[in-house]
Amino acid sequence: MRLSIIIPAYNEEKRILPTLVEYYDFFKRELGDDFEMIIVPNNCKDKTFQVAEKFAENKKQVSVLNLPFYTGKGKAVMEGFKIAEGDFIGFTDADNSTNPENFFKLFRTIQNFDGVIASRRIKGAIVRPKRKPNQEISSYLFNKFTNFFFHFNFKDTQCGAKLFTKRTAFLLAKKYTETGWIFDVDLLNICRKNKLRILECSIKWSDSDNSHLKLSHQFISPFQLLKLKFRG
Repeated sequence: MRLSIIIPAYNEEKRILPTLVEYYDFFKRELGDDFEMIIVPNNCKDKTFQVAEKFAENKKQVSVLNLPFYTGKGKAVMEGFKIAEGDFIGFTDADNSTNPENFFKLFRTIQNFDGVIASRRIKGAIVRPKRKPNQEISSYLFNKFTNFFFHFNFKDTQCGAKLFTKRTAFLLAKKYTETGWIFDVDLLNICRKNKLRILECSIKWSDSDNSHLKLSHQFISPFQLLKLKFRG
Protein backbone atom coordinates (compact mmCIF):
# COMPACT_ATOMS: atom_id res chain seq x y z
CA MET A 1 0.00 0.00 0.00
CA ARG A 2 1.63 3.25 -1.13
CA LEU A 3 -0.80 5.93 0.01
CA SER A 4 -3.43 6.31 2.75
CA ILE A 5 -5.78 9.30 2.63
CA ILE A 6 -7.74 10.16 5.78
CA ILE A 7 -10.88 12.26 5.29
CA PRO A 8 -12.37 13.49 8.59
CA ALA A 9 -15.99 14.63 8.33
CA TYR A 10 -18.25 16.54 10.68
CA ASN A 11 -21.78 17.07 9.37
CA GLU A 12 -20.67 16.99 5.73
CA GLU A 13 -23.70 15.20 4.27
CA LYS A 14 -24.19 17.82 1.55
CA ARG A 15 -20.54 18.19 0.50
CA ILE A 16 -18.71 14.94 1.04
CA LEU A 17 -19.94 12.76 -1.82
CA PRO A 18 -18.43 14.80 -4.69
CA THR A 19 -15.13 14.84 -2.78
CA LEU A 20 -15.17 11.07 -2.32
CA VAL A 21 -16.03 10.47 -5.97
CA GLU A 22 -13.27 12.77 -7.23
CA TYR A 23 -10.63 11.35 -4.90
CA TYR A 24 -11.52 7.74 -5.59
CA ASP A 25 -11.66 8.13 -9.36
CA PHE A 26 -8.42 10.10 -9.50
CA PHE A 27 -6.33 7.80 -7.30
CA LYS A 28 -7.83 4.66 -8.80
CA ARG A 29 -6.60 5.97 -12.14
CA GLU A 30 -3.17 7.01 -10.85
CA LEU A 31 -2.35 4.23 -8.35
CA GLY A 32 -4.70 1.37 -9.21
CA ASP A 33 -5.24 -0.68 -6.06
CA ASP A 34 -2.21 0.79 -4.31
CA PHE A 35 -4.05 3.37 -2.17
CA GLU A 36 -6.75 3.55 0.47
CA MET A 37 -9.26 6.14 1.62
CA ILE A 38 -10.36 6.10 5.26
CA ILE A 39 -13.42 8.26 5.90
CA VAL A 40 -13.86 9.27 9.56
CA PRO A 41 -17.31 10.68 10.38
CA ASN A 42 -17.12 12.38 13.77
CA ASN A 43 -20.30 12.56 15.86
CA CYS A 44 -22.32 13.64 12.82
CA LYS A 45 -25.91 14.72 13.38
CA ASP A 46 -26.79 14.42 9.70
CA LYS A 47 -26.37 11.53 7.24
CA THR A 48 -22.63 11.86 6.64
CA PHE A 49 -21.98 8.35 7.96
CA GLN A 50 -24.71 6.83 5.78
CA VAL A 51 -23.43 8.64 2.69
CA ALA A 52 -19.88 7.41 3.40
CA GLU A 53 -21.05 3.84 4.04
CA LYS A 54 -23.02 3.79 0.81
CA PHE A 55 -20.07 5.11 -1.15
CA ALA A 56 -17.68 2.54 0.36
CA GLU A 57 -19.83 -0.42 -0.76
CA ASN A 58 -17.93 -2.76 -3.08
CA LYS A 59 -14.79 -0.58 -3.00
CA LYS A 60 -11.93 -2.42 -1.31
CA GLN A 61 -9.84 0.78 -1.23
CA VAL A 62 -12.44 2.65 0.84
CA SER A 63 -13.32 2.13 4.51
CA VAL A 64 -15.35 4.06 7.07
CA LEU A 65 -14.33 4.57 10.69
CA ASN A 66 -17.34 6.05 12.45
CA LEU A 67 -16.76 7.93 15.73
CA PRO A 68 -20.15 8.22 17.47
CA PHE A 69 -18.89 10.84 19.91
CA TYR A 70 -17.38 14.27 19.31
CA THR A 71 -13.60 14.20 19.25
CA GLY A 72 -12.53 17.23 17.24
CA LYS A 73 -10.94 17.06 13.81
CA GLY A 74 -7.52 16.29 15.25
CA LYS A 75 -8.53 13.09 16.98
CA ALA A 76 -10.59 12.00 13.97
CA VAL A 77 -7.48 12.34 11.81
CA MET A 78 -5.26 10.58 14.31
CA GLU A 79 -7.67 7.66 14.69
CA GLY A 80 -7.44 7.27 10.94
CA PHE A 81 -3.64 7.42 11.12
CA LYS A 82 -3.61 4.56 13.62
CA ILE A 83 -5.25 2.10 11.24
CA ALA A 84 -3.74 3.33 7.96
CA GLU A 85 -1.51 0.92 6.06
CA GLY A 86 0.14 3.15 3.46
CA ASP A 87 3.83 3.96 3.18
CA PHE A 88 2.64 7.56 3.16
CA ILE A 89 -0.30 8.71 5.29
CA GLY A 90 -2.05 12.04 5.03
CA PHE A 91 -5.33 13.86 5.45
CA THR A 92 -7.51 16.25 3.51
CA ASP A 93 -10.79 18.09 4.07
CA ALA A 94 -14.18 16.67 3.16
CA ASP A 95 -15.16 19.84 1.28
CA ASN A 96 -12.60 19.24 -1.50
CA SER A 97 -10.80 22.53 -0.82
CA THR A 98 -7.69 20.61 -1.80
CA ASN A 99 -8.68 18.63 -4.86
CA PRO A 100 -7.11 15.22 -5.62
CA GLU A 101 -4.68 16.63 -8.19
CA ASN A 102 -3.22 18.91 -5.53
CA PHE A 103 -3.08 16.18 -2.91
CA PHE A 104 -1.25 14.04 -5.46
CA LYS A 105 1.23 16.92 -5.76
CA LEU A 106 2.08 16.40 -2.08
CA PHE A 107 2.60 12.70 -2.77
CA ARG A 108 4.93 13.43 -5.70
CA THR A 109 6.83 16.07 -3.72
CA ILE A 110 7.53 14.30 -0.42
CA GLN A 111 10.52 12.28 -1.70
CA ASN A 112 13.12 12.14 1.12
CA PHE A 113 11.23 14.42 3.51
CA ASP A 114 9.43 13.20 6.62
CA GLY A 115 6.34 15.16 5.67
CA VAL A 116 4.97 17.72 3.27
CA ILE A 117 2.27 20.28 4.06
CA ALA A 118 0.08 22.17 1.62
CA SER A 119 0.43 25.94 1.68
CA ARG A 120 -1.78 28.78 0.46
CA ARG A 121 0.78 31.47 1.27
CA ILE A 122 4.01 30.60 -0.52
CA LYS A 123 5.04 31.45 -4.06
CA GLY A 124 3.06 29.49 -6.63
CA ALA A 125 -0.03 29.03 -4.46
CA ILE A 126 -3.41 30.02 -5.88
CA VAL A 127 -6.52 30.66 -3.77
CA ARG A 128 -9.91 30.92 -5.48
CA PRO A 129 -11.95 32.88 -4.71
CA LYS A 130 -9.66 35.35 -3.00
CA ARG A 131 -10.03 35.35 0.75
CA LYS A 132 -11.76 38.22 2.53
CA PRO A 133 -9.51 40.90 4.10
CA ASN A 134 -10.44 39.82 7.64
CA GLN A 135 -9.48 36.23 6.78
CA GLU A 136 -6.15 37.36 5.38
CA ILE A 137 -5.39 39.52 8.41
CA SER A 138 -6.33 36.86 10.98
CA SER A 139 -4.39 34.21 9.06
CA TYR A 140 -1.33 36.47 8.87
CA LEU A 141 -1.44 37.26 12.59
CA PHE A 142 -1.98 33.62 13.55
CA ASN A 143 1.01 32.64 11.44
CA LYS A 144 3.17 35.30 13.08
CA PHE A 145 2.16 34.14 16.56
CA THR A 146 2.79 30.51 15.67
CA ASN A 147 6.22 31.05 14.13
CA PHE A 148 7.26 33.17 17.11
CA PHE A 149 6.06 30.77 19.80
CA PHE A 150 7.33 27.57 18.19
CA HIS A 151 10.34 28.74 16.16
CA PHE A 152 8.74 27.64 12.92
CA ASN A 153 9.43 29.06 9.50
CA PHE A 154 6.16 28.06 7.84
CA LYS A 155 3.93 30.41 5.88
CA ASP A 156 0.76 28.34 6.43
CA THR A 157 0.40 25.80 9.23
CA GLN A 158 -3.40 25.54 8.94
CA CYS A 159 -4.01 24.38 5.38
CA GLY A 160 -6.13 21.24 5.58
CA ALA A 161 -3.93 18.88 3.58
CA LYS A 162 -0.80 17.24 4.96
CA LEU A 163 1.14 14.07 4.14
CA PHE A 164 3.71 12.15 6.19
CA THR A 165 5.77 9.01 5.99
CA LYS A 166 4.30 6.06 7.85
CA ARG A 167 6.95 6.33 10.54
CA THR A 168 6.17 10.01 11.09
CA ALA A 169 2.41 9.46 11.02
CA PHE A 170 2.60 6.76 13.70
CA LEU A 171 4.81 9.02 15.84
CA LEU A 172 2.24 11.82 15.55
CA ALA A 173 -0.62 9.47 16.43
CA LYS A 174 1.27 8.47 19.57
CA LYS A 175 2.41 11.94 20.68
CA TYR A 176 -0.38 14.36 19.73
CA THR A 177 -2.20 16.28 22.47
CA GLU A 178 -4.45 18.73 20.58
CA THR A 179 -7.71 17.71 18.93
CA GLY A 180 -9.19 21.07 17.99
CA TRP A 181 -8.32 23.88 15.62
CA ILE A 182 -4.61 24.08 16.49
CA PHE A 183 -3.91 20.38 16.18
CA ASP A 184 -1.92 21.16 12.99
CA VAL A 185 0.45 23.27 15.09
CA ASP A 186 0.73 20.43 17.59
CA LEU A 187 1.73 18.00 14.82
CA LEU A 188 4.32 20.36 13.38
CA ASN A 189 5.72 21.05 16.84
CA ILE A 190 6.16 17.32 17.42
CA CYS A 191 8.00 17.15 14.11
CA ARG A 192 10.24 20.07 15.14
CA LYS A 193 11.08 18.52 18.51
CA ASN A 194 11.99 15.26 16.77
CA LYS A 195 14.10 17.09 14.17
CA LEU A 196 11.99 15.82 11.28
CA ARG A 197 12.20 17.43 7.86
CA ILE A 198 8.93 19.00 6.75
CA LEU A 199 8.51 20.64 3.35
CA GLU A 200 5.93 23.33 2.53
CA CYS A 201 4.33 22.88 -0.90
CA SER A 202 2.25 25.41 -2.85
CA ILE A 203 -1.18 24.29 -4.02
CA LYS A 204 -4.31 25.54 -5.71
CA TRP A 205 -6.91 26.00 -2.98
CA SER A 206 -10.66 26.36 -3.43
CA ASP A 207 -11.98 28.26 -0.42
CA SER A 208 -15.24 26.92 1.02
CA ASP A 209 -18.10 29.23 1.96
CA ASN A 210 -19.35 26.85 4.65
CA SER A 211 -16.33 26.35 6.85
CA HIS A 212 -16.90 24.97 10.35
CA LEU A 213 -14.24 27.40 11.60
CA LYS A 214 -15.84 30.02 13.82
CA LEU A 215 -14.68 33.60 14.31
CA SER A 216 -14.30 32.90 18.03
CA HIS A 217 -11.53 30.39 17.23
CA GLN A 218 -9.44 33.19 15.78
CA PHE A 219 -9.76 35.29 18.94
CA ILE A 220 -8.85 32.52 21.37
CA SER A 221 -6.12 30.96 19.22
CA PRO A 222 -3.21 32.96 20.80
CA PHE A 223 -4.20 31.62 24.22
CA GLN A 224 -4.42 28.08 22.87
CA LEU A 225 -0.98 28.46 21.32
CA LEU A 226 0.44 29.63 24.64
CA LYS A 227 -1.07 26.65 26.45
CA LEU A 228 0.46 24.31 23.89
CA LYS A 229 3.80 26.09 24.13
CA PHE A 230 4.09 25.89 27.90
CA ARG A 231 2.78 22.34 28.06
CA GLY A 232 6.14 21.44 26.59
